[in-house]
Amino acid sequence: MRRSSDLSPEIAEESVWWRDAVFYQVYVRSFADSNGDGVGDLDGIRSRLGYLELLGVDALWLTPFYRSPMADHGYDVADPRDVDPLFGDLAAFDRLVADAHEHNIRVTVDLVPNHTSDLHEWFQEALQAGPGSMERSRYIFREGRGFDGSQPPNNWVSVFGGPAWTRVPDGQWYLHLFAPEQPDLNWDHPEVRADLEQTLRFWLDRGVDGFRIDVAHGMAKPEGLPDMEIRTQVPGVLSDDVHDPRFDNDGVHEIHRMIRKVMDGYPGTMAVGEIWVKDDERFAAYVRPDELHLGFNFRLVEADFDADAVRSAIEHSLAAVSLTGTPAAWTLSNHDVVRHVTRYGGGALGEQRARAMTLVELALPGVIYLYNGEELGLPNVELPDWALQDPTWERSGHTERGRDGCRVPIPWEGATPPFGFSTAVNTWLPQPNEWDHLTAEAQLEDPGSMLSLYREALEHRKSHAGFSGEELEWYGAPAGCFAFRRKGGGLICALNTSGASVPLPPGQVLLSSGPMDGDQLPPDTAVWLA
Repeated sequence: MRRSSDLSPEIAEESVWWRDAVFYQVYVRSFADSNGDGVGDLDGIRSRLGYLELLGVDALWLTPFYRSPMADHGYDVADPRDVDPLFGDLAAFDRLVADAHEHNIRVTVDLVPNHTSDLHEWFQEALQAGPGSMERSRYIFREGRGFDGSQPPNNWVSVFGGPAWTRVPDGQWYLHLFAPEQPDLNWDHPEVRADLEQTLRFWLDRGVDGFRIDVAHGMAKPEGLPDMEIRTQVPGVLSDDVHDPRFDNDGVHEIHRMIRKVMDGYPGTMAVGEIWVKDDERFAAYVRPDELHLGFNFRLVEADFDADAVRSAIEHSLAAVSLTGTPAAWTLSNHDVVRHVTRYGGGALGEQRARAMTLVELALPGVIYLYNGEELGLPNVELPDWALQDPTWERSGHTERGRDGCRVPIPWEGATPPFGFSTAVNTWLPQPNEWDHLTAEAQLEDPGSMLSLYREALEHRKSHAGFSGEELEWYGAPAGCFAFRRKGGGLICALNTSGASVPLPPGQVLLSSGPMDGDQLPPDTAVWLA
């Protein structure tokens, strides 16, 4: 069994390292390609650990690298205890974990417990075994409605578009809240729970420091699978609706208690859940002492660049975790949402606002999750139709473009694609030709670059005494602005989202997101004051 003592002394000094850690999400396909096939891989990540150490992050979150037919780029898992050859092998994974620990960077990995791939051996056995079999009971098979069973068992829709049910040749239907290639598991089945425990121990014994739980508010299904209320805009996993029976059912908490019980046997490890639940009390239930260590609260992701909206997001996020004493987990972007440079207006304006929100986020108490490429100021990419691979594109009848635009490979160096990401001319998603000024190489020695801002901000966050307070105190501020102080630490963060410069709060400027205007805080700018 792996214990904290197996880590280097520098990263094993305490068991709650994660309470104020900065995590860096690596979308494995898009980070770095070591073998020239145009797709990122585990050895590619290993080759860039020096960069990640220089950036100043504490831990990685790796998206799925397990064996998969890649219908949803790895979130359709055929074998959760092996590495897909596209990304390497188990030896490559072991090398990555060992080297990351040498760089004092912990490694956490994605866990996908809601569903498997349709090519998973269990599902193939279920198809062969037929109705009423033990093999089918691991999944959610039902008879159809109507006199001939030709209608789905209920009216649930898939997050990716279309019905959430697919009929098999013998007439039964199986549930898939995502793509048809991702059949939902039946979490009332003891073998399903036992298999997840085996998976947890497999990776913990290999030295991983924790897990990110995909769709952590899923898995449990309501008794009888009642119809959902269909609205003009059908809610998906990236929304929250109390009338949606597909997610946030009370039975899910028993599953998280099982996960936590396993992890408590591995001191120093942690689990964070993807929880699209807005109600503060229901969110807090996921981070009780015997469940998840952390929960993503996506209010900052959903907030417009507006001082009142951002403040409300912060206050609600802190209120939710205050019910349990768990730190908040903050993020501005991930592999499922439009990159925040684009969300905040795109171009120079979007970049200016993204710089400001970076200082706001990094000033907050709790845990930070960065998404690979945000430290370079990467925008979303408007890809040509022929390049789109997200299942949402096909499932929606080419009406929803999906998430590919935030998943374009990272530009590392050089003046033309593939910008050092790969030796292949054609990468799995094409990079824009105009990204030459956004490469890590171009930004590394530029003190005004986005990368330099992140490096300096992360260094201050680690070393400056002003970041020691765990509570916020809000100051009075002009309309369109706010300012808060870290109680106990004394750091003040001020944000101006109005259209005019405003007087700075008292204090010495530690760091600003853009050029200052004397003793005035310009529009679309944030500042740290000590």
